[in-house]
Amino acid sequence: MEKIMDKLVYIAALFGIVAIIPQLAKIWIDRSVAGVSIITWVGFLFGSLFWMIYGIIHREKPIIVTNGLYVVIQFLIVLGLFLQHVPFSFF
Repeated sequence: MEKIMDKLVYIAALFGIVAIIPQLAKIWIDRSVAGVSIITWVGFLFGSLFWMIYGIIHREKPIIVTNGLYVVIQFLIVLGLFLQHVPFSFF
């Protein structure tokens, strides 16, 4: 049962990643940050970062991989939000 759950966690993570792709697209493609909270996404980013570190310390591959993916996507969201809020724009 443990091996099955280890595989299912990747599928669950994939659904989670797919669920936040529209937010990423809204920020980077549409260049719209209306209604998107940078504080919330920074919180998600730190939460995922700490879970990834926990996974590394405990050598738990599913935790490392899934939270590593979340860290990348959430970092891109936070970066996009930050770049939209600075006085100058790179876009």
